[in-house]
Amino acid sequence: MIAGLWVAIGGGLGAVARFGVDTAANRRFHPALPVGTPIVNVAGSVLLGLLAGWTAGHGLPSVLAEGLGPGFLGGFTTFSTASVEAALQAREGHRVRAAAYAVGLAVACVLAAGLGWCLGSALPGQR
Repeated sequence: MIAGLWVAIGGGLGAVARFGVDTAANRRFHPALPVGTPIVNVAGSVLLGLLAGWTAGHGLPSVLAEGLGPGFLGGFTTFSTASVEAALQAREGHRVRAAAYAVGLAVACVLAAGLGWCLGSALPGQR
């Protein structure tokens, strides 16, 4: 019950943070493709990998790990928004751009999570 509460609180805070970062990035750059979603998803993937790698080596309490991982970072990142953005590009006739956006973002997020895991598991103080 307590862990679920922390996941819910973290998710709400993560969603608010995502909205702020996404809005600020898209206002700043005015790109043909939104840049806020990739920034959020790649950063969130690095952070989730870092958290997972660190947790695996340090034994972070599950309530904290769940509140930060699935909670905050789950609310912060957004696969559904990236999917809609790619679909809108395809609908507007930019099919190659849409495919490159979708595949590129997926690959970047997996690589970012791997990088985060490597960094997190390499931190000192392992069990």
